[in-house]
Amino acid sequence: MNWNCKSTWKRAKSNTLWCLAGCSIGDFGTIFYFQNIDHNWNNFEVMGLAIINGLITSIILETIILLKQMDFFSSLKTALGMSFISMIGMEIAMNLTDLLLTGGAMLTWWVVPIMLLAGFYTPLPYNYWRLKKYNVSCH
Repeated sequence: MNWNCKSTWKRAKSNTLWCLAGCSIGDFGTIFYFQNIDHNWNNFEVMGLAIINGLITSIILETIILLKQMDFFSSLKTALGMSFISMIGMEIAMNLTDLLLTGGAMLTWWVVPIMLLAGFYTPLPYNYWRLKKYNVSCH
């Protein structure tokens, strides 16, 4: 396979950024919430919920974006059919980065950009490959 196609890399990067935006909203929102309340959850429980919420917000954002092109049910079906491999990889990369750098479930001004970079670059080659091989993307 040709890994040097600039137009495919450009499209894969754009798709990955949209996915990152959706995943980050739920993920960071969950961590931020638990960081600011008194709770009995351990870091792995918080990060697990953050991953689930990241997947949910990504599907919601994708559905909203697709409403410009199709009806609600088609938009939702397409959003649900997105590559969960890519989204799960993105979420795990972001949360592992958080775990390794802060001990987990802790947003700080310096860890968020690193988490975003890990979340962006982890699924990018897969998104490129999927786009190149199957011409399948989520946007």
